[in-house]
Amino acid sequence: MTDVESVIRMVLKTGGYRLGSKSTLKALQKGEAKAVVVAANCPEDVLEKIKSYDVKVLTYNGTNMELGAFCGKPFSVAAMAITEEIE
Repeated sequence: MTDVESVIRMVLKTGGYRLGSKSTLKALQKGEAKAVVVAANCPEDVLEKIKSYDVKVLTYNGTNMELGAFCGKPFSVAAMAITEEIE
């Protein structure tokens, strides 16, 4: 298990996250996101918008479908905002 996977597992238990590109960008705009996890195949335009904010970006070593499945969701997840402090 990678560090990114352990971070995702932790926030899934605590509920301090937002799933999806739109929700992630909204959390960034509101200043709620402490970090962002993106799938390896996150669309370039979304990735550029995320990187325009001063936030740590972690890359999940899998596709958006794999990230969605890892989060226990039956849909793809290209980006995930973490709204709580992580180490």
